[in-house]
Amino acid sequence: MRLYHSRFLIQFIIIIVSLGLLVSCSTPQATLSLISVAILVDDNQVEVDIPPGGSVQQALDASGITLEYLDRVEPPAYTLLADQDQVRVVRVREEFTVEEEIIPFEKQLLQTESLPDGQTLLAQSGENGVREITYRQVFEDGVEVSRYPVRSSVVVDAVPEIFMVGIQTPYVPVSIPGRLVYLLAGNAWMMEQTSGNRKAIVVTGDLDGRIFTLSRDGSRLLFTRRSNEEGQINTLWVADINTDPIALYNLNINNIVHFAEWLPDPKNDKIIFSTVEPRPTAPGWQANNDLNVASFSTREWVSQWKVYVDANSGGVYGWWGTDYLLEPDGERVAYARPDGVGYANMEDGSLMPLMDIVPVQTGGDWAWIPGFSWSPDGKTMYVVDHSNPSGSTQPEESSFFDVGAILLEAGSYIPMIPQTGMFAYPSTSPFLPQPSAENDYLVAYLQAIFPNQSDTSRYRLVVMDRDGSDRRMLYPADGEPGIEPQTPVWSPATLTETGRYSIAVINEGNLWLVDSAGIESPQQITGDGLVTRIDWK
Repeated sequence: MRLYHSRFLIQFIIIIVSLGLLVSCSTPQATLSLISVAILVDDNQVEVDIPPGGSVQQALDASGITLEYLDRVEPPAYTLLADQDQVRVVRVREEFTVEEEIIPFEKQLLQTESLPDGQTLLAQSGENGVREITYRQVFEDGVEVSRYPVRSSVVVDAVPEIFMVGIQTPYVPVSIPGRLVYLLAGNAWMMEQTSGNRKAIVVTGDLDGRIFTLSRDGSRLLFTRRSNEEGQINTLWVADINTDPIALYNLNINNIVHFAEWLPDPKNDKIIFSTVEPRPTAPGWQANNDLNVASFSTREWVSQWKVYVDANSGGVYGWWGTDYLLEPDGERVAYARPDGVGYANMEDGSLMPLMDIVPVQTGGDWAWIPGFSWSPDGKTMYVVDHSNPSGSTQPEESSFFDVGAILLEAGSYIPMIPQTGMFAYPSTSPFLPQPSAENDYLVAYLQAIFPNQSDTSRYRLVVMDRDGSDRRMLYPADGEPGIEPQTPVWSPATLTETGRYSIAVINEGNLWLVDSAGIESPQQITGDGLVTRIDWK
């Protein structure tokens, strides 16, 4: 009985399972449904099917659409989509454009005693500057949606328009032997006979003062003008002072920074000069350290250069440059560079050292060149020496500078004045006029107020006898601020009022005449505050 019931139960289970299998085989299997999404991109509509609950990014992946770096989608890529949703792909790009903007020039009015009271003169023509502005433009599907500046730089500085108006000079006129020329606000002026007799020579307003020297008879002025031409620092010009009106001649010689001078010649048509190559980095040039001679005529013809010293490295810190100085009779040329002084042999172009000098480590983008001066008889050269205290381990950083003399015939150096400062700039007078002082002369130099900081110190004008004796501090007086470094300029002859030589210096942009004996008080003869260079022949 129990066996019967067991068999019945097994048969019942088999029947039930069989019926289930028959039902499952006869009913179709259900499939997962997809949702349809429209993607708007590049003016087209792309249809794509994705599983329910899919995201925008999945729809993009299914369509094969690639987004660039700036592209975006609406709605965002992480958004979950439903059937019949739309996705918009926004194509984004950026462009950078550069536009020029004019910088208007300013107008300035300067007072000067160099003009008659109330008279005006256009001292410098104004020129607009140029600024470059870089804009970032953003485009969405080809339509600009934003534009804003991201960078601005001045490529051409504006040049102010400068008018000078004459005011009555408050200073008593003094005699001016020869011609005294001075550079005032980028223009060249001249005093002749008296300091009250002033005449404009060049009023272009662009003289840079690097070269500013009269011919030996005072009839012509050699000067440099700033240049806006690419690859040019400046250009070399001549003004013929004896013509009416004054004639200007472009010598078509460019990039003169350190040296250009007149060669002794009856026609005053030969010059000697050194050149540099412009560079975009400080200081703005690479010196050639060369020496060349050229002739010119009033028809602005310039001869082919005759090279006396080829371009060379210039020794230590030669990138800054070499300075040259003609002997009074023009027979020899001396050179000074950061590591020494000597002669330039005009026959074979070689350099003949006279004295080695410890070069100065300035720590900046400039190099120190020792000041030097010929004696009027050409037998002695006065020079600033960079001395090295005993025991110093870093001689290039020494703050000791002395004035000494090189006796050229003996070839020996004699120290004279210790601790003058690096910018002492010795300058010798013409021969003294007294019969008892045959072949005698004076030496002017600058004395640093703070010798151990002479690179930034102001200076005082001192005069001594040629052997270094009888030193007299002339200007400014003790307790007054000193003057900026410069080379003192001697009058070519004695003044009628005193019978003594005068020394011209610049203080706070004004021209002063100082009695070489210190008997008469120094006289201020300009009050513009704009004088930067002087020469007197």
